Amino acid sequence: MLQLLDIVGQDAAVADLQRSLATARLPHAMMFVGPEGVGRRTTAAALAASLLCERPDRTPNNGRLPQLPQDFQLTQACGRCIDCKMMAAGTHGDFQMVHKELAKFHPDPAVRSRKMQELGIDVIRHFLIAPAGLSPTRGRGRVFVVRQADLMSIVAQNALLKTLEEPPDGTTIILICRRVDQMLPTTQSRCRPLHLGPLPRQFVVARLTESGVEPGEAEFWAAFTNGSVGRAIALADGGMYQIKRDLLEHLGRLPADGDAALGSRLAQITENLAKAAVKASRNADGSEMAKTLATRQAAAVMLELIAGAFSDAVTLATGAQRPLIHTDQRPVVENLARRLVPGRLAAVIEQLSRYEQLLWRNVSPKIVWDNVALICATGR
Repeated sequence: MLQLLDIVGQDAAVADLQRSLATARLPHAMMFVGPEGVGRRTTAAALAASLLCERPDRTPNNGRLPQLPQDFQLTQACGRCIDCKMMAAGTHGDFQMVHKELAKFHPDPAVRSRKMQELGIDVIRHFLIAPAGLSPTRGRGRVFVVRQADLMSIVAQNALLKTLEEPPDGTTIILICRRVDQMLPTTQSRCRPLHLGPLPRQFVVARLTESGVEPGEAEFWAAFTNGSVGRAIALADGGMYQIKRDLLEHLGRLPADGDAALGSRLAQITENLAKAAVKASRNADGSEMAKTLATRQAAAVMLELIAGAFSDAVTLATGAQRPLIHTDQRPVVENLARRLVPGRLAAVIEQLSRYEQLLWRNVSPKIVWDNVALICATGR
């Protein structure tokens, strides 16, 4: 079980939590905001362990958190009591991780049979709102952590508002999301945000190389994910590095009038990635990930890889003093910078963002990818 003081790279966020724990003024509803893979869920679980621990440890800061005085008393779970042992085993009855895949455990067969693209009201009602009204099994309170809260439907968020505003005594609710503005204003107003930032790049590189990733690839994923160790590991494990190298080589050779085959190739790669994601989800916990959601997520990664190459090209074309993402394929980036003027390069990046929005609006992926191939060649 990871403790609060074991969290790496999030000293400001941990210090904020420590101030609240010290004054017993921790908000009953919080929103942990930040990119994927920077420790939002880990920090939430460590905080839950501290709240549910029978006898939390308190030790002087002694420089552990530079934001706090040396003699500040830091709080974290003891790791020895029965509550901590249950948290470590994942069996604590007063701690619930809420996510869309819980639909397969819902008592209603109709809910169990659905392929969930969003975190719907049925899951929120059964696994959060209803149990939040019950007495704690261990007596110290209850903690609910909602993963991917930005996938909550509008109906689910509205149903949760009263519980967020007036939860039972001792109940703490933590929503995990990427950006505050992805949540309804009414949800935002009932939660105190806690921002967790990107992890140091060299920390991400070290974690990847420790897991067997080659140094050059590790450097790329650390830059591409902007300090998200969880996302970097997932992408490296998914075999995306060779896909991205082949993709950039293709972009570097595009003729000025475009390549009709590239759109079909991009569509097929995305389709293969989506199928692999659905299969991985099923093998991991038996859940049935919606193919539509998997396709959108795979497309987002592909578009981000392409946009990163054009962003690097803008950097080279304008002489901007910022590091490249695709340093391992600099000749390709240089070719893009020579082929299109900075204004056209910037237009490509802007249009790629619009295409991602269209994919989330159920526009035909084939049409979108054909347009991606065209704008990458022409810049218009």
